[in-house]
Amino acid sequence: MLCQTRGDAASGSGKTMRDLSELPNLKVALVQTTLAWHDREANHAHFEVLLEQVGNVDLVILPEMFTTGFSMQSESLAEPENGPTYKWLKAQAKKYDTVITGSVIIQAADGSHRNRLLWARPDGEILHYDKRHLFRMAGEHKHYTPGERQVQFELKGWRIRPLICYDLRFPVWSRDAQDTDLLLYTANWPAARRQHWNRLLPARGIENLCYVAAVNRVGTDGKGFAYSGDSQVLDFQGESLLSAGEADGVFTAVLSAAELAAYRAKFPANLDADTFELH
Repeated sequence: MLCQTRGDAASGSGKTMRDLSELPNLKVALVQTTLAWHDREANHAHFEVLLEQVGNVDLVILPEMFTTGFSMQSESLAEPENGPTYKWLKAQAKKYDTVITGSVIIQAADGSHRNRLLWARPDGEILHYDKRHLFRMAGEHKHYTPGERQVQFELKGWRIRPLICYDLRFPVWSRDAQDTDLLLYTANWPAARRQHWNRLLPARGIENLCYVAAVNRVGTDGKGFAYSGDSQVLDFQGESLLSAGEADGVFTAVLSAAELAAYRAKFPANLDADTFELH
């Protein structure tokens, strides 16, 4: 059975309104760049250079499968839990005193292979979310085991819910029953379907009355697929706060808790949302 993880403050009902007045603004950095194909060490080194450009932020978001590119060679590329990228992320999060997140090919303790988003905190703790919707058109469902639950992370009082690439197409999985403040997507979304990416992301912000931060890669992968980037930050009305286009680099945006609170108070559509469970 698949069930939503529900936040205590909202009791999962969507019928109450959290007080966001005391929350600080949240500064996020999106790292949109090329990825070295199947070369973890090269990607670690590349991101170390880019992280030096980030500055003082609360959250850094890296692309999906940021150590390998979007690969189906899970058996040869999977890292163990607490493997090299776990250690690398811990070190970078501590060095820059910020949360750093992105997805990696992981062999879980039960032996399954997961497209796993790692959420590395500066205190050394790493949380995770396993991609639920596996991209069957590339055979991802044949090489990876899907996640079984939604998760929500907290950062400076902000409720942040991570999702990975293909998850974006499934509004029920993205639908908020937890009073989420920020939906986070990390992706390897191909240029051939960039229009879908650019249309679905605003919809997720509008329907969930929350911010959206989405990071995609650029360049061409080892199988010849091109990626156009379009990493972006959107507000709760689907309006663009940041758009990276096809550029390679680090992009930052500041999310205002006060503006989010004011909009929810003015237009509290979440109070009329349907309650549901996922099975």
